[in-house]
Amino acid sequence: MEPIDKRKQKKIILASVLAVAILLVVWMGISLLADYTGSVTSPMTSFIETVEIEVTEGASTANIAEELKEEGVISYPTFFRLMSRFGGHDGKFKQGTFIVPKDAGYGEVFSILTDGSRAKQDAVKVTIPEGFELRQIADRLEEAGLVDRAVFMDLVENGDFDFAFVEGIPKRENRLEGYLFPDTYLFSKDNTEEDIIRAMLSQFDRLVYTEENIKRAKELGYSMDEIVTLASIVEREALGDEDRRDVSAVFHNRLNSSSYPYLQSCATVQYILKERKPVLSIADTKIESPYNTYRNKGLPIGPIASPGVQAVEAALHPSNSDALFFVLGSDGKHHFSKTFDEHIENKNQ
Repeated sequence: MEPIDKRKQKKIILASVLAVAILLVVWMGISLLADYTGSVTSPMTSFIETVEIEVTEGASTANIAEELKEEGVISYPTFFRLMSRFGGHDGKFKQGTFIVPKDAGYGEVFSILTDGSRAKQDAVKVTIPEGFELRQIADRLEEAGLVDRAVFMDLVENGDFDFAFVEGIPKRENRLEGYLFPDTYLFSKDNTEEDIIRAMLSQFDRLVYTEENIKRAKELGYSMDEIVTLASIVEREALGDEDRRDVSAVFHNRLNSSSYPYLQSCATVQYILKERKPVLSIADTKIESPYNTYRNKGLPIGPIASPGVQAVEAALHPSNSDALFFVLGSDGKHHFSKTFDEHIENKNQ
């Protein structure tokens, strides 16, 4: 007979293995259930999290399942195929282009893809580039046939949008400048101007107005509105990934400098002029405006464009550079300097 302690040890090991197996089964069950149920909402209320699913002639359930997985709608193609078969959906998927919410459950996916009347032949894909201003966003959406520009701009100024960050925006013209998140969207022509604005604000809420970013802004001593304002300047001034954080550092250094408290950003004056003038005149830099960072110390009154995630990250996490100046060289790169004399040398090169 084995010693009692060994028997107990075997029982403990067996119980542990069984417990782990049960946990794995439960975890898999929960995962499959979550994949199956999703968060069922209508495409109209969840459209910023929608994707375009193309069901081609002769597409099998397996083909559709793989596309749904690639687009982030489902996680388990094999399980989707099983549920399609047991639910009697195989062979009933309709040909066409469908707009499917990313958080839809299987039931909603089956409902959409088997209903030919829900094929969105009028779906419009529109890209809002990083650094676009409100006026440019309105123009692009109108050109795409999605909005009436006047209605859109009126809603931007006066519409009621239930987001915490909107409530925190100080009173000023172009209220939502900087907050309509630049991204590629898929809209239906059934979407209203309000739907479209809410979609873009929702993207901002999800990708920018995060607890982590809010906490970091507070650590730096800024509000999120001030960070978005700074990020918009970085977006317009930086050349891209290579120097965003260095450009951000220059502006942070100036904001903290008693010797050079003016940001002197050409982009802020271009915003006033409503044109991307390549070279500013002295008269341009003397325009009276709360956006003119040549005349006013610190940040302008608000954002000057819609910054992307990388620009916001740069505004929140500048490089360790102690530079106070930068200039675009003949080589197409920004050259940074700590002193004015070095800056003049860089300009003359």
